[in-house]
Amino acid sequence: MSDQSSTIDSTSPVRVIPSDASQPGPQPGGGLCLSGGGYRAMVFHAGVLWRLNQAGYVRKLDRISSVSGGSITAGVLGLRWQRLAFDANGVAQAYESEVVAPVRELASRTIDAKAVIGGVLLPGSVADRVADAYRKYLFGSATLQDLPDAPRFVINATNVQSGALWRFAKPYMADYRVGIVQNPRIELAIAVGASSAFPPVLSPVELELDEGAFAPGSGTDLQREPYTTNVVLTDGGVYDNLGLETVWKNYQTVFVSDGGGKTEAEPEPAGDWAQHSLRVLNLIDNQVRSLRKRQVIDSFKAGAAAMKANNPKALTPRAHGSGRIGVFAPTSAITDWRTHSRLPTHGPWRSRRFRRASNGSSVRSRSG
Repeated sequence: MSDQSSTIDSTSPVRVIPSDASQPGPQPGGGLCLSGGGYRAMVFHAGVLWRLNQAGYVRKLDRISSVSGGSITAGVLGLRWQRLAFDANGVAQAYESEVVAPVRELASRTIDAKAVIGGVLLPGSVADRVADAYRKYLFGSATLQDLPDAPRFVINATNVQSGALWRFAKPYMADYRVGIVQNPRIELAIAVGASSAFPPVLSPVELELDEGAFAPGSGTDLQREPYTTNVVLTDGGVYDNLGLETVWKNYQTVFVSDGGGKTEAEPEPAGDWAQHSLRVLNLIDNQVRSLRKRQVIDSFKAGAAAMKANNPKALTPRAHGSGRIGVFAPTSAITDWRTHSRLPTHGPWRSRRFRRASNGSSVRSRSG
């Protein structure tokens, strides 16, 4: 069995961290990554999951990793997992009522503007107002402990202090530099709020924690105050807008649903320092995201070529480096997934290939 050092190379879309050295390479199974992209991504992912459910794949997932707008959809799916009513074919009969309906309801409301106004004029922060809206419309008082044991839901935020990924899950929340908190009881509304705290307006989200809650010696170099007592978080998309990290390093089959938008040309960009700085930062972010997407697609093509050559050894992490079997579903290609995706024809993922996504309004993207 290979370790992570042999599965992550210079062309990989994920970053090697010290704790990876002791971890096994990607294992059999599959994970789904839900990207950022605000309300557009939230609604888009609901459609992607709808199609995956029709094909019987949602129940087969081992892990669902999300950032930003994708975390809103993931949070709804995770909280209502036990009510989805899967049939003998693994199709959730209640998916539309339990997941699509509340996502559509939230999409009909503009919570960020109200949160900003309330955060400026009333006591409490903008992040507090966003969390209140998530409680009201989606999650109530549910915590991370209300998520299912399987599949594993990982809601990702970015730690502004450490510059690393902060992961919320049922069995833990963690930053590899700061440490691990076992079985956290953080509210789901707060975790999703942190993951979707788009800077600078909705960011930051601050967590006040007990230093004693961290497992001793679980952080590499920052397990001390104030990193352990006052955690400052922002949107998960700042670190990894596709939500790849936790899936790429752990599973051989990777599904990526990309609901992010494309940076448009501006014939007359603003010249004032604030708007000009924002435009430049958006261009930098777009380049980083584009590079990561190209790396994902190139790795998929390498895995597909190995399958086509009928060389099973080339599909293993040890023999094939960062190659993966998987699906990449960008918003620009939603009319025909066959352009970018083919499901593995072996193992537990054997089934029919994706065809045209047919769920009308739930699949088409919505700006937000």
